[in-house]
Amino acid sequence: MTPDWLESLIKNRRLSAVSATTFLQRQGEQQASFFWLKEGIARAVYHSSEGHERIKEFYFPGECCFLYLSWLTHHVAEYSLQMLTDGVIAEIPLSELEQERNAAARLALLTQQVIYKEKKEQMLLLNNPQQRWQYVQENFPDWEQQLTQKDLASYIGISPVSLSRIRGRLNKG
Repeated sequence: MTPDWLESLIKNRRLSAVSATTFLQRQGEQQASFFWLKEGIARAVYHSSEGHERIKEFYFPGECCFLYLSWLTHHVAEYSLQMLTDGVIAEIPLSELEQERNAAARLALLTQQVIYKEKKEQMLLLNNPQQRWQYVQENFPDWEQQLTQKDLASYIGISPVSLSRIRGRLNKG
């Protein structure tokens, strides 16, 4: 069920079909909108000048997809927002969040993000790579079927080869 604060933001918005690999926001550009995912999976990803990718986070149906730091500081995006699968989205101008009538939405989004970031930081700082993988398995059981090994490995800060070895060890064990 969609919370009231979100319902008021997405009500009467045009839904658009987007294909996998579509960029909703490009790294290095000013962020003007956020996106509500009705269908599909997206990611926040950093692309280095050497061609490496680092996954910041994933977004799933029913979630709002945008870069909080860019929004709060009005700086260009340090990450891209990219669809991993085909999807259906609603685009909402960030200026909507600045309006007083949407104060509850701002608070809900910021609260949700702080909790998510604290949990991810705790997972990364307090666990070794195997424990990080077990954390993902326990807390996000669907991810293994929905995301690639490369994306999962990047999210927990290891290489796909390391993740493959961890998975092999745990499957034997």
